[in-house]
Amino acid sequence: MTNIPETGRTPRVQIRLIIIQVLVFSLLATLGGRLWYLQIREGDAYAKEASGNHVQQVVSPAVRGSILDARGVPIADNETRLVVSASRTDLLKMKDDGEAVLTKLADVLGLKPKDVMDKVRLCDSETPQPCWNGSPYQPIPITDEATPKQALQIRERSEDFPGITAEPQAVRRYASPGDANTAQVLGYLSPVTDEEITKAEHTNSPYLRSDMVGRSGLERQYDQQLRGKAGVTRYEVDNLGRVMGEAKSDPAEPGANLVTSIDARVQRVAEYELQKAMKEARKEFDDNTGENYKADSGAVVVMESKTGRIVSMASNPSYDPNAWVGGISGKDYARLTGKKSNYPLLNRAIQGQSAPGSVFKVIPTAAAVNAGYSFDGPYQCSSSYNIGSQVFKNFESKGYGPISLGRALEVSCDTVFYRLSHEEWKRDGGNKPKKNASDWFYKTAHQFGLAKETGIDLPNEVTGRIPDRQWKQDYWKANKDSWCRTGKKNGDYAERIAYENCLEGNRLRAGDSVNYSIGQGDTLVTPIQMATIYSAISNGGTMYDPTVGKAIVSADGKSVQEIKPKSHGKLPMSKQTRDEIDEALEGVATRGTAAWRFADVGWPQDKIPMHAKTGTAEVYGKQTTSWFTTYTEDYTVVMTISQGGTGSGASGPAVRNIYDALYGVSDDGKIDKKKALLPQPQKSLPKIQPDGSIDAPKIKKYVPQEEATQESPQPATGDDPAATVPSPNTGNNRDTRRRTDRSKKRRRTTE
Repeated sequence: MTNIPETGRTPRVQIRLIIIQVLVFSLLATLGGRLWYLQIREGDAYAKEASGNHVQQVVSPAVRGSILDARGVPIADNETRLVVSASRTDLLKMKDDGEAVLTKLADVLGLKPKDVMDKVRLCDSETPQPCWNGSPYQPIPITDEATPKQALQIRERSEDFPGITAEPQAVRRYASPGDANTAQVLGYLSPVTDEEITKAEHTNSPYLRSDMVGRSGLERQYDQQLRGKAGVTRYEVDNLGRVMGEAKSDPAEPGANLVTSIDARVQRVAEYELQKAMKEARKEFDDNTGENYKADSGAVVVMESKTGRIVSMASNPSYDPNAWVGGISGKDYARLTGKKSNYPLLNRAIQGQSAPGSVFKVIPTAAAVNAGYSFDGPYQCSSSYNIGSQVFKNFESKGYGPISLGRALEVSCDTVFYRLSHEEWKRDGGNKPKKNASDWFYKTAHQFGLAKETGIDLPNEVTGRIPDRQWKQDYWKANKDSWCRTGKKNGDYAERIAYENCLEGNRLRAGDSVNYSIGQGDTLVTPIQMATIYSAISNGGTMYDPTVGKAIVSADGKSVQEIKPKSHGKLPMSKQTRDEIDEALEGVATRGTAAWRFADVGWPQDKIPMHAKTGTAEVYGKQTTSWFTTYTEDYTVVMTISQGGTGSGASGPAVRNIYDALYGVSDDGKIDKKKALLPQPQKSLPKIQPDGSIDAPKIKKYVPQEEATQESPQPATGDDPAATVPSPNTGNNRDTRRRTDRSKKRRRTTE
């Protein structure tokens, strides 16, 4: 037998065995390492995650805290309604995505099927309202106005309405006590979004998918305090979803209540008087445009002079914030945001910017004194002032001769400020400015707090604008290409301006300074900024951050966190200058441009010294803006009406009526304390009982004097006798000829 030698076979087998062994040991090592990682290092995390597969959460929404006025009257609270909701998750499991169910639901609720289906679709950049802006996993409210009969139909026929629920829920209510709307101050709510949930995951106040959050106004500013903490009950379930027991329960914690400095009675008066002033302005003929004034928007602020607290803030046009409750309809959304709406969601008291006109003149007055000019002058108040070939006229071309700065404020003489600003412009180098120009008129405006936020506790405040050298340079860079493209040397007015701006739009010209000195040109301010400035003049020079919130009170009333007034600086003037300006502003109300609204018609100046400044701002392409700024020792009231006419003519009567209601001033100038709504600012806080109830006074509807005279001559009675106090200034007993029907010439007196 022949032996055949093994030629290399044994070494190859051995190599293969070794390779297989290495692979086996590597796999075992990898598997062991992975098991160690999962069971030891990450064991707790995965155990917790795994246990979650057997736990279901049921969320009980927290009751949102109320927003109260200064006396405890709810201006935003909650009420129980029958809410019908749809689970989008359940609907999408159906073959027709729930279309048949939603159609049947629409029939029960008396709605159009399309409207119901639109409400459950998700919002995106291309989807118009109505749509759902919250989490797709959260029940989507279809209506919060279901009747008991409708709710019973849905619940009894649950097999016909899978994914649909009908149950009582606490729903936000904007009460409008006494018809005080307060819409822009309060804001509104809408569902939390996934993006907001993600952002808040690692904060002290995370969101649940069922949360509603504030979108504007106080609802947004104090959302964290008002929202409370939702209750969560966790149930252990088996793999079939059957409840095996309760794992853990966290009770809901109601949100805190926000006490504001708003007085609902004064708020109603302010809203009514603003709206009436705008209606009256639309009846007046504008000689400059050949048509009646449009009076398309306006705002009024009533502020405590010594604290900066807001007693009333009204903006017009307005809206009903209840439209957002339960999801806004497409019709309502279009009405609030469409091109013809004139943007009622804007709070024009803090977001409305316009040229201030002559109410701005207190700033160049202080600037002139700071620059070394004498307050006493004299300064020539001529009918016009020339710079080269350009003529700058006094309002209605009226001159008063040599006068002081104080008298210039009283009669609102433009040419005094023209001369001062032109002189300062030349001292700073004119068309070839010095490297370190003093710029007193611009620097002082910034020191007054203009071109920046006042710090009010409301979101989205705008800053306004002071057109100083830096602004001119930045604005020119941003617009130069457009100006150079559209400008024409011999074109129309707008084209000639664009041509000039293309060449030297970054230069601070003499005309710019002259216009700026009387609150014209590119200057923009807001009503809240002017209220802050004039209240500071009233209180001796302290500029307070305006505040609406006064205290945060826990639901049981045991914890009270007061929101105290804060200052952001002092007026840039000496005490002597402040006193001189204060005296001049009193002169405006007694013998100047506002006298026909106060001293001439029975204002008790000896008991309640009134100070005022009128303003009529010209705006290119529009009608004049009416401004009226006033203050007493207690309050500052500022009103403005866009395209409304003159300051004292359009806004004057309304401001006077607000003061009459505050102090109880009657037709003959006497003070009736029984009719006074708020003769002194409210100091004490309302008391909240342990059960959350509030002993708040009732608010009755505001009845103007002329209506009260026609209906009943008797004074109001009841829990709040002042609540129905008529407006003394619009009554039939008032000398109407002197108050509201003066000749056009008198109404358009120098401002």
